[in-house]
Amino acid sequence: MLRLRRVLHARSAEMWLDSQQQHGHNSMADETVKELDERPVYRDPPNWILQHPKYLDFIRLDVGDSAQVHAAFLVYMDLTEVRHWKCVSSFTCPKLEAVLLQGYEKEGDVAQAVLPLPAHRKLSHREVRWVLSRGATMLLCAVASDSTLVYQRLSNGLVTPDPPVDIQDQGRRQHRKRRIPP
Repeated sequence: MLRLRRVLHARSAEMWLDSQQQHGHNSMADETVKELDERPVYRDPPNWILQHPKYLDFIRLDVGDSAQVHAAFLVYMDLTEVRHWKCVSSFTCPKLEAVLLQGYEKEGDVAQAVLPLPAHRKLSHREVRWVLSRGATMLLCAVASDSTLVYQRLSNGLVTPDPPVDIQDQGRRQHRKRRIPP
């Protein structure tokens, strides 16, 4: 009974706070409402991702898969805010039912396409071949449930990797005698 009374009192205090804010009174903090025993009740902060203009643009693309839209937003934020890509734009791919991103890693570079996918989503061979049929290489970005991003470059055919940056040839090679089987 006491718990019900506290909940009802907290709700009436919230309604009073809302009415005070509508009339321009800001005497109490927005975050807390005091209960009878003076313990603050904290409201959940609004989810900033759901209010971000770019996230709303991704939703307007009407892909239908909210997990893929969320993954596309996380990749967009990584490309623009962390990796400082230029002119990152989004478009929908009806064949894959996904949001694709396109941007420039550096000024003057060739535009690169990025396919952000949640880690649980699978791609078929046909979908991968369709992605690669566009002619250019594409970055596949797997987005884990903890928002970890893993980029993988997809290309049509084999691509020779760049040599490692940190490893230098010391000029010493181990000479081993090999036995030739009889």
